[in-house]
Amino acid sequence: MSIIPNFFGNRGTNNVFDPFSLDVWDPFQDFPFSSPTSSSALSMPRSELSKETSQLASTRIDWKETPEVHIFRADLPGVKKEEVKVEVEEGRVLQISGERSRESEEKNDKWHRVERSSGKFLRRFRLPENTKVDEVKAAMENGVLTVTVPKVEEKKPEVKSIQISG
Repeated sequence: MSIIPNFFGNRGTNNVFDPFSLDVWDPFQDFPFSSPTSSSALSMPRSELSKETSQLASTRIDWKETPEVHIFRADLPGVKKEEVKVEVEEGRVLQISGERSRESEEKNDKWHRVERSSGKFLRRFRLPENTKVDEVKAAMENGVLTVTVPKVEEKKPEVKSIQISG
């Protein structure tokens, strides 16, 4: 038994300095939030609830702005383009959502480590006012989703030279 607590969750290893761990210690793990009148989301153990929410936020997305466009890139390995939805909601909100299918398990399979996430994911971004939301384009290639949002062309202020008399 270790004197140092395992701050990175119970992963079957007691090495607190595991550099490959992405687990985050949750002091309220398995804390019962349920009551006879609570909703279903709050009645599940906190560890299940945090797994659900971590899957929603686990999709990493890069957002780059150039003089002409905003570019969003999401790594979605193993996800088909039919399983991804890209929408622009009212109020210039870009929403990228989808679901990663869970791999089927055989009865005799023995898993040593499960690190790939599965389940639903959802990310939302409020677009700046200078975007053309009617011209958004999305493409999926080699497991990378690229969403391109064109920007409204900025009119440069017209400068008129005034002749100084005298």
